[in-house]
Amino acid sequence: MKPTLVLVGRPNVGKSTLFNRLTRSRDAIVADFPGLTRDRHYGEGRVGGRTFLVVDTGGLEPVAKEGVLAEMAKQTRAALAEADVAIFIVDARDGPTPQDQRIAGQLRTARPKVLLAVNKAEGMDPDIAVAEFHALGLGAPLAISAAHGEGVHALIEAALAGLPDAEAAAAAEPEDDVPAVAIVGRPNAGKSTLVNALLGEERVIAFDQPGTTRDPIRVRFRHGRREYVLIDTAGLRRRGRVFETVEKFSVVKTLQAIESANVAVLLLDARQDIADQDAHIAGFIAERGRAVVVAVNKWDGLDDYAREQAKRAVRDKLGFLSYARVHYISALERRGLAGLMRSVDDAYAAAMARLPTPRLTRHLIQAVAKQPPPRAGLVRPKLRYAHQGGTNPPVIVVHGNRLDVVAPGYRRYLEGSFREAFGLEGTPLRIEFRTGRNPFAARASNHR
Repeated sequence: MKPTLVLVGRPNVGKSTLFNRLTRSRDAIVADFPGLTRDRHYGEGRVGGRTFLVVDTGGLEPVAKEGVLAEMAKQTRAALAEADVAIFIVDARDGPTPQDQRIAGQLRTARPKVLLAVNKAEGMDPDIAVAEFHALGLGAPLAISAAHGEGVHALIEAALAGLPDAEAAAAAEPEDDVPAVAIVGRPNAGKSTLVNALLGEERVIAFDQPGTTRDPIRVRFRHGRREYVLIDTAGLRRRGRVFETVEKFSVVKTLQAIESANVAVLLLDARQDIADQDAHIAGFIAERGRAVVVAVNKWDGLDDYAREQAKRAVRDKLGFLSYARVHYISALERRGLAGLMRSVDDAYAAAMARLPTPRLTRHLIQAVAKQPPPRAGLVRPKLRYAHQGGTNPPVIVVHGNRLDVVAPGYRRYLEGSFREAFGLEGTPLRIEFRTGRNPFAARASNHR
C-alpha cells in the first residue's frame, strides 16, 4: 500500500492549494472563499522519487452538530481513519484561532502521525511565522507556502520518514484493466446516493440539497468479482443559472470527469421532467465518445402512469442514445443496481473491444452487397476493406475510392450494421473513411 497523507484543517487555510501542488494538478477546486471541498478527494502525489496518496478534506468543525459542516467533519474523520500521516494546516497570517485549538485537541488523540504545517508563510521569517503555533502541542511546526512551494518538499520528506517506499509498493500492485465509471447528471438526481449504494458505505456526502458535491471524487471499489473506479461528479446546471464561481468550476470538473471515464452513467430523476440540460449532458458524453448507460433514479413509489411518461420522455428526448441500455432504479432502496452494473460491464467491453481486420472486411463486403452506397452524380464510392483504428470508442477505418462523397445516411447505415454484427451495445461507434491515392492522377495531370 502506498503511504496515505491526509490534509486537515479549518476551511480556507490552503488545503486544496497544497493538494494541487502535491499532485501537480488542478483536480481540487481552489477559490478565495471557504467551504469549497466537502468530500474526501484522492490523488497521487510525488515529491522527488517518492510517491504517495494524498487526501484533500473539506475541513474539521468539531462543534458542528448538523448540516453540511457536520457532514464535512464526518468525512474528515473517516479520512483520518485511513491515514498514515495527518498534515494539519493552519494560517500563518491569522495565528492560532479557537477553531485551530479545537481541531488540535482532536488530532492529539487521533491514530495517525500528525505534522503541523503553517501555511501562507511566504515573505515571513520562518521562526516568527511558526512561533505562536507551538502552543497547539503537536510538535515543531513547519513553515510552508503551498501557493509558492516554499517548504513543501521538507514537509513531505518529514511526513514520509519511516514509511514504506512508495515506488516498491506501486511495483507490487497488479496492473489490470479497471473501468473508470463517471456518475453524471443534474443536481440532486441522486448521484452521491448511488455511489454510496454501490460502495455500501457513506464515502461521499448524500445531503438533501442540490449541488452538495463540488469536486469529482474517485473511489476504487469491488462489485462482484470486478474492481471499478467510481467518479462522483458535481451536478451540472444550465449555464444561465450558474451564478457562483464554485458552480462554474464544478461544471468544468464534471466535463473533465466524463472525458477521463471509460463509461458514463447518466443519472436522471424519474420524478422530474427530462430537461434540455439532461440532453446536453448526454450529447457531451456521445461527443466525447464515451460508453454510456442511462439510469432513471427514484423509480420507487411512482404509479404506472408516471412510469410510462418517464419511459416516453427517455425515448423522445434521448433518442440519439439508442445504443445505450436504460435501467429504472432506486439508489435509495438499492434496487436495480445489479443489472445496472452488468450493463456497465457490457458497455466497457464494447468500448474496449478488439475487432479483427478479416472479420471487419468480410462484414463490410456483406454490408455493401446488401445495400451499395448511393451515387454522387456519376460517381459511386467504392468501399474495399476495413480495420480497427482505436478503442474507447471503437473506431473502424474504411478504405476505398471516392469515400469523400459517402452520404451521411450511408455512414449511419454502416454504423448500425457493424454495431449489430459485433455486439457493440452501449458505446458510440465511429467510422473514418480514407480514400486511396489514385495511381493514375499524376499521369492525367501530365496530359493536360
